Amino acid sequence: MRLSDFDYALPAELIAQHPAPERTASRLLHVDGARGILADLRFTDLVTLLAPGDLLVVNDTRVIKARLHGRKDSGGEVEVLVERIVDERRALAQVRASKPPKAGRLLLFDGTAAEVVGRAGEFYELRFEGGVLDALSRHGEIPLPPYITHAPGSDDDARYQTVYARAPGAVAAPTAGLHFDDTLLAALRAKGVGTASVTLHVGAGTFQPVRVDDVSQHVMHSEWFEIPPATVDAIARVREKRGRVVAVGTTALRALESASPEGSTIPCAGAGETRLFIVPGYRFRVVDRLITNFHLPRSTLLMLVSAFAGSATIRRAYAHAVTERYRFFSYGDAMLLENGV
Repeated sequence: MRLSDFDYALPAELIAQHPAPERTASRLLHVDGARGILADLRFTDLVTLLAPGDLLVVNDTRVIKARLHGRKDSGGEVEVLVERIVDERRALAQVRASKPPKAGRLLLFDGTAAEVVGRAGEFYELRFEGGVLDALSRHGEIPLPPYITHAPGSDDDARYQTVYARAPGAVAAPTAGLHFDDTLLAALRAKGVGTASVTLHVGAGTFQPVRVDDVSQHVMHSEWFEIPPATVDAIARVREKRGRVVAVGTTALRALESASPEGSTIPCAGAGETRLFIVPGYRFRVVDRLITNFHLPRSTLLMLVSAFAGSATIRRAYAHAVTERYRFFSYGDAMLLENGV
C-alpha cells in the first residue's frame, strides 16, 4: 500500500472551524458497503440505528489544557505542548523555542516554573514545581488541532470535551464522542442500548503526518490505555446475547482491539501501551460497528476506517460527503460504519 492510496481532495471550506450549535445537531452518514448504503441522516437518528442489546463503548479520557506559553529563564519565548503526564510533577512535552533548552534550565509561565530535566526521545522531560495539572489548569489552553485556525476560547473549553469525560490526560479529544449529549445518551439507554467505557489518552502524535510512501514502514506513536473489568464483562454479555459492540471513535476501537488476544472477541482487562497500526487487511476481533468523524487525507485514521469498512467503500463515502457538503474533522459531522471485512 502506498500513501497516495489514502488521499482525497477536500475543499478548505469544508473543514469545520467551530462545532455545531448543539452537540447532536451534526449530520450522520450511515455507510454499509455490503448493502450499498450511503444514507444521509441526522446524528439523533442513531437511536433508530442501534438495537436493544447493543453496547456503545466510549473513551472517557479528558482533554487537558496542554499548551503553555512562557519564557525561558534566559529570556527567550517558549511554547510547550504537554504530550503525556508521567506523574504528579513530571510530564513529557514538545518544546518550541529559538534555541533548544538544556537540562537544568527553567521555563517560566506567569509565576509557575518547570525545570528541564532532559530529553526523552523526541520529547523533553519537564518537572513542574507545583504539579503538572495545577500548572495546566491555571496557565494552559486547550490544544486545538492545527487545522482549526482560531485561538481557543471558553466555548472550546466546553465543546472540545465529551460530556462523559472523566480521566484527565488527553491532548486531543476523542472527537466522535463530541456529538453525544445527556439527552441522547438517555434515549439510547431507554431503548436498551448499553454503555461501557475505556480510557485511551490521545496524544499529539495523532496529528503527525505519515512521512513514508510505503505505508508498511510507518512507525505508530504510542498511547496509554486501560480496559476496566466492567467493560470486559459487558462485552461478554453482548456476545452471549448476539448484540453488537459499537465503538465510539477510533480511539475506543484501538483500545479494544489492542487488548484482545488473537482469536478472541472479548478484550482483556488491564492497562498498557498501544502502537497498534490498523491498515486494510486487519481482521477486527471486538468491534462490529464504528461511529467516527471524517479524517484527514493520508492519515493513519483514514487507513483505519478503510480497513474497517473497506477501502472502496470509504472512497465512495468520502466523495459523497464532499459532494453533499458535510463538515470535516474534529468539529465536523459523523459517520456510522458497518464492518465490511
